[in-house]
Amino acid sequence: MKYFDVFINGYKGYWDYLVYEITHPSLHNYFVWLLLVSAFFFMIEVFAPWRKNQPRFRQDFWLDFFYMFFNFFIFSLVIYNAVSDVGVNLFSDFLGLFGIENLLLLQAQKLPVWIHLLIGFVLRDFIQWWIHRLLHYSEFLWEYHKVHHSVQQMGFAAHLRYHWMENVVYRTLEYIPLAMIGIGLTDFFIIHIFTLAVGHYNHSNISISGRYTAAVLGGLIGLFAIPQLGYAMWQTALIIVGMSAVFALVLGPVMKYLFNSPEMHIWHHSYELPEDKRTGINFGLSLACWDYIFGTAHIPHDGRDIKLGFPGVEEFPKGFLEQNVHGFKQKKP
Repeated sequence: MKYFDVFINGYKGYWDYLVYEITHPSLHNYFVWLLLVSAFFFMIEVFAPWRKNQPRFRQDFWLDFFYMFFNFFIFSLVIYNAVSDVGVNLFSDFLGLFGIENLLLLQAQKLPVWIHLLIGFVLRDFIQWWIHRLLHYSEFLWEYHKVHHSVQQMGFAAHLRYHWMENVVYRTLEYIPLAMIGIGLTDFFIIHIFTLAVGHYNHSNISISGRYTAAVLGGLIGLFAIPQLGYAMWQTALIIVGMSAVFALVLGPVMKYLFNSPEMHIWHHSYELPEDKRTGINFGLSLACWDYIFGTAHIPHDGRDIKLGFPGVEEFPKGFLEQNVHGFKQKKP
């Protein structure tokens, strides 16, 4: 009965949360941030597109728009939140059989805020990089991941077009490592919103100098960290502007080796892959450095107009329902 109650309360709790998110807009909820970040990149795509011959409302734009809300909210409401609550309780009870109360190895929240946010972000991105490679390497998982690679015209909303099974795979495999360093809900909110923005950027139909993205990064870090130090408003503003300038000068030239970008990620979606990298290239979600470290980076030239998809994408299901049952209809060997 305990787990049944957890399952039912998972539905009620998430429904109450979702209704509150929608009816109480603020800068402290995911719903508003998803709208703001999406609107920001859509406007840049409209006024400064990289592929100028691509329609503003590109192929499958509204399908991807629905995917954004489905994968961010609806899937959790339908089943994932309730099932994951049960899973967490089962896992905790399993640990309890061995007298283990938690898996905490590092109390990250006792460190300065910027340090434990940095640790959480880098660790999560590193785990997700390997999971992303797994989605390409495993023929079984690749059938689900094909949904994301069925995009044939790239835009910001393509970021969240993916099969719901990817939510299960990513969240399951990243749960224990993040639990071991004590990443809390507030930390996860900040990290998740930042990675949402980077993911939208990577898939956007835009091309921006590394100096500009470095300046934005410096400004965001300053905006979050500096106000907590108690400076006057004018001093805070000057420091944030100064951080933007310093980041642009120092990190600008190497920004696209550190962080993923549209120019790099477009090759990940290339229809044709190098002969020696048939399982994929440029797996980075937020950080590009993992691909350079592990030898999977590949940017042979300006990929603005390359063909996107994969061999057979022409016959791949076009509708949402058909795409989300696709992986369960895999061909028998």
